[in-house]
Amino acid sequence: MVDDRDPDRVAELDVGGPRRLTDRERVVRAFIRDGRLVSIPAKPSKRAVLLPVLLDRCFPEDRGYEEAEVNALLGQLHPDVAALRRYLVDGGLMTRDGGIYRRTRPMTAADVSRKGD
Repeated sequence: MVDDRDPDRVAELDVGGPRRLTDRERVVRAFIRDGRLVSIPAKPSKRAVLLPVLLDRCFPEDRGYEEAEVNALLGQLHPDVAALRRYLVDGGLMTRDGGIYRRTRPMTAADVSRKGD
């Protein structure tokens, strides 16, 4: 059956009926398709919403990641790994020290529950 409702307004059905997408859900839906980043948002506000999602998908473990591993993980999402690395570091989501990248905070239970978005 084809769902002809507006996909920007309806996230899922529940007992109360359709609900509006959150800003986060709208940005994720606009920029991530089939598990890949279709483009890097030009607007800093949209990047700020999307980068934590990318961080949690690519770097779930609280450990150091060598630059080659960071490139490989980010490359699964988008070819411009240098820009994504820079945005993650400049956005304060990752640190870089001696070629080793690390999350600035460990994943929380809330992060784990949202990971599938």
